[in-house]
Amino acid sequence: MHEDVRAALEQQVGNEFHAAHTYLSMSGYFEKQNLPGFASWMRAQSEEEIEHAMKLFDFLVDRGVAPELPGIAKPHHAFDGPVAAFAEAFAHEQGVTQQIHRLYELSLEHKDYTAQVLLQWFISEQLEEEKLTGGILERLKMVEGSKSALLILDAELGSRQGDEHAH
Repeated sequence: MHEDVRAALEQQVGNEFHAAHTYLSMSGYFEKQNLPGFASWMRAQSEEEIEHAMKLFDFLVDRGVAPELPGIAKPHHAFDGPVAAFAEAFAHEQGVTQQIHRLYELSLEHKDYTAQVLLQWFISEQLEEEKLTGGILERLKMVEGSKSALLILDAELGSRQGDEHAH
């Protein structure tokens, strides 16, 4: 494995763990706001990001690498309401998409065909992540100012069953 690809994949493991911390922090925010459905959804999202990190970690290990993991930056923990929290989540997912695209370009440059297969999965996953998070953000914008509609959306998000989208 080319050194640049290895280093970039190790960094992405850290990025995925940062995403997990971000969503867990958002879960705590929603718990404090007495929106348990949003909190549960964010906690499930956090767990999914850990799965993504481990998928990359295991890929590196399978390739004979003992991954050197980066530090994880402290996530935000306070937001100006549910719309602001989901706007940050959506922007975060867009950033992850760009990270994955750069990784894919690097794997193409270094002709790392095995990494390309793995990263194609992540490219599809990010399409789904952006669609899901962006859709919730748009619905939150629609109901902004309506506490009853917010509670209905909270109940809907609380019904998320584990792994709802493509893996």
